[in-house]
Amino acid sequence: MAARFDELFTLLSRAPGELFIQTHDVPDPDAIAAAHGLRLLLKEKGIESRIVYAQEIEKADSRKMLELFDIQLWPYSCVSDVEAEDWVVLVDVQKGNTNLRCLNIIEVASIDHHELKADASYRFIDVRPDVGASSSIIAQYYFESGIMPSRLCATALLYGIFVDTDNLTRAVSPLDVEMFYHLHAYSDPELIKKIRGNQITLDDLRLYAEAFRTVEVYGPMAFLKLDDANDGLIGASSDIVLSLEGVDLAIAYSLRPSGVKISVRSINAAMPANAFVRSLVEGLGFGGGHNHMAGGFIPVERLPSNKSIDTLIKYKAIRVLDGLTIA
Repeated sequence: MAARFDELFTLLSRAPGELFIQTHDVPDPDAIAAAHGLRLLLKEKGIESRIVYAQEIEKADSRKMLELFDIQLWPYSCVSDVEAEDWVVLVDVQKGNTNLRCLNIIEVASIDHHELKADASYRFIDVRPDVGASSSIIAQYYFESGIMPSRLCATALLYGIFVDTDNLTRAVSPLDVEMFYHLHAYSDPELIKKIRGNQITLDDLRLYAEAFRTVEVYGPMAFLKLDDANDGLIGASSDIVLSLEGVDLAIAYSLRPSGVKISVRSINAAMPANAFVRSLVEGLGFGGGHNHMAGGFIPVERLPSNKSIDTLIKYKAIRVLDGLTIA
């Protein structure tokens, strides 16, 4: 894999203009850590870059990472000097995704752990859907290149793996375990404790309290409705509902002015989260993800007027469930 990073470095050293690293629009801990780790690794090799993102960073722990790990990110709105000859490396995302705002420059590379998009076209691509976190891929670049990450960088990457694999319990690959082990030797446990204590806000807690009153269970499947919640809160709430006894799949959804955001979590291979979310948005919106974790969105203008969103989601999900053979 050292050859993989060497290949990326050789390509980026020929960039005709400025180099950007771009995450998905609302970066989570894994996206932030992976982008930050790549920026520092490239800097070690003499290549400068800037990390950009498009929308507000929603999760409390994501915001805390910027402070604790000295991470520099530039909002899309603050990057006014992008030129046509500049290049961008996509991290934890691929072009064509609905959660990626286009910079209108050459997307020269993608490093990601989500499903490979069929129309993927880059000069360098390292997309590994079997890996639990993009931070694991970046960590491997470090160790197999013989460059040790700084204490802060190692801790950020460790936390990125920790979050996206749910403490090494979700979609974990041998690489995630290996990189978690290697990074632990270089990390700062006290910083991990600090950031673990900054995962939700008081307002988040109030939203949780209201949302958990709406939980409904249908066999091995549970539904949860939130009022205009951010992506991080929707995903985190579905994770909590998934911990209910007898629940193998959780569907959380939130009605926003712009439409309905959906988050699906599964711990049963026979009930793939991505299959459920695709069925929920079929003919109305868009969605995708992993077998264990997926998300979707239905724009408000596509919502049917003759059926409530609660009825629509539950009807479609139950129809998928009834068509499955579950051990």
